[in-house]
Parts: sequence; structure tokens; C-alpha cells
Amino acid sequence: MTLDQAPSASAPSRAQTAGGPIHEASAVDDHAHAIATADRVANVVVTVVPVALVGFAAWLAWGGALRWPDLVVLALTYLLTGLGVTVGFHRLFTHRSFKTSPQMRALLGALGSAAVEGPVIEWVSNHRKHHRFSDQPGDPHSPHVGHASGWRGALSGLYHAHVGWIFEGEALASEERYAKDLLADPVARFIDRTFLVWVLAGLAFPFALGVALTGTIVGGLTGLLWGGAVRMFFVHHATFSINSLCHFFGRRRFATGDESRNLLWLALPTLGEAWHNNHHAFPTSARHGLRWWQLDPSAWLIAFLERAGLVWDVTRVSHERELAKAAGGS
Repeated sequence: MTLDQAPSASAPSRAQTAGGPIHEASAVDDHAHAIATADRVANVVVTVVPVALVGFAAWLAWGGALRWPDLVVLALTYLLTGLGVTVGFHRLFTHRSFKTSPQMRALLGALGSAAVEGPVIEWVSNHRKHHRFSDQPGDPHSPHVGHASGWRGALSGLYHAHVGWIFEGEALASEERYAKDLLADPVARFIDRTFLVWVLAGLAFPFALGVALTGTIVGGLTGLLWGGAVRMFFVHHATFSINSLCHFFGRRRFATGDESRNLLWLALPTLGEAWHNNHHAFPTSARHGLRWWQLDPSAWLIAFLERAGLVWDVTRVSHERELAKAAGGS
């Protein structure tokens, strides 16, 4: 079974395997529904609250309160958590583009969790489901499925792909179906269970860095604002833009059977993820920017870690395979 395929049937519930009565299964379903509802509420909170705090930060900056330590904290936390998502959650845990030690897996998983885009197993499940049904019914966040034609339908689809699917929470993927390998992985399970710890660590770090750079508690609080809320806002919407903009605008070098596209101007803000048509053509490739001018900071980090002996078995696409795919081959 490949990463982008699902087994023919999902795993049986605990009540089914134990031969329990129907009302026990119903209780399990009710509990799962309650967890899903709470998860949806949490997603709304962590998506909406940073927007308000970005407005507050902009007001402070307009008043002259923005200082260089705040920008340092913002840049560093953006890179750390952004690479945690792109290199850790996406290229390592979802697509297994390279191998590494349990310690490095834990570090990348913790950094990705600090981005506050959800626990690692949930994130991976949703992304694998996206690849399985890309721009077809079943895709959790396609801007093209179930929306009317014309500009209103386009706007509705873009909204759904960007944030609407998070608020609705109707098409979330089954972890048992799409991430069985991670459910059996002790490192992934530990990072997943301790998600809140990494979220809090991701907020404590910019506060501590702000204090260290300024020597004041006020500097720590502004560091928390810029390296916490503002950073969260920018990392979230960089990721969301892959789901929305990169399935609507840009160029398609490869025939992938979906609407995935390469969007040059978004490449650096997304740390290389915006070469999205390349990624859908070669999902397991550790490098998404396949040409020399296609900047891919996430691939640069993987190459650096490989040279340092910290990662290995890095998946790459040969030039011959790339040309064959561009010509319409597989």
C-alpha cells in the first residue's frame, strides 16, 4: 500500500473486536463525535485569535513600538515552526522522503506541532487524504469540488480550501485509515499525545528570546506577540495558501490529474512548498523545486542535514524521470 492509497476497510472499533454490544459502539461514536467537536472549536480559536492579535501588533508598529528584537524573534520562530511543518510534518512524516533518527524525528515533529496546525497524526491523515482524492470528491480542501461556476463559485471554493474546511470539519481523514504507520510509531504517537506541550513551548520560546534580547519583561511580551500570534498567523496562511492558491493560480508543468500548480512568488514564504505541481507529480521527492531557479529552502535544509549525516536515504527525482513525466509519461 502506498502512502496515497487507503486500505479497503478501516480498522474495526474496540467494541467490535471485543464483541461488545451495539450500545457500547454508540458510546464510542458519541465520544469520538465530542472529540471532533472540541477539535473543531480549537481549530477555530487558533485560526481566528491570531488575526485579532495581528491587528493589535500592526497598531503597535504604526505607533513606533516595533523594534528590531521583535523582528528577529518573528523571523526565527517563523523559520523554526515553518520548517517543522514542511520538512517534518510534510516531507518526513507524510511522504517519508528521507530517513532519520528517532531523536531527529521527535525534534522535527515538535517543531511542526509548535506551528499549531494540529497534532502530527491528524495533519498527516488529512494531507494523505488530499493526495488520495486530489480535486475530486473526498478531497478535504479542494477549491474545485462542490462549488458553482463563475466568480462567486471561485471565491467560495478558495475560501473553503483556505480556511472553510477547518471551520466545517466535515471531511477530516480517519487516522486508522490514512496513518496506520504513524499510529504504530512510538515517536509519532508521543509527539501527537504531547501536542499541547509543544504548542506551549512554541509560545514560551519567543517570550524567553524577547527577554534575552532586550533584558526586559516588556521585551518578552512583545516577543510573544510577534513570535507567537503574528508568527502563527503567517505560518498558518502560508500553509493554507498551498491548499487554495496553489490549486487555482500558477503553472502546471506536469499532467497530474488534478489542479495543482506551481506559484513562483509564494515559494519563499512557504519555504519551497509552492512548487505544488512538482510535488503532486513526485509526492515522495524530498525536493519540490526541481529546477535550479526554483528556490526550495526546505530541500536546502534536508541536503544540509544529509551532509551532516543526520538524515539519509533521501528520495530524489532523476532528470530522466522528470523529463519523461513532463512529456506525459509516468
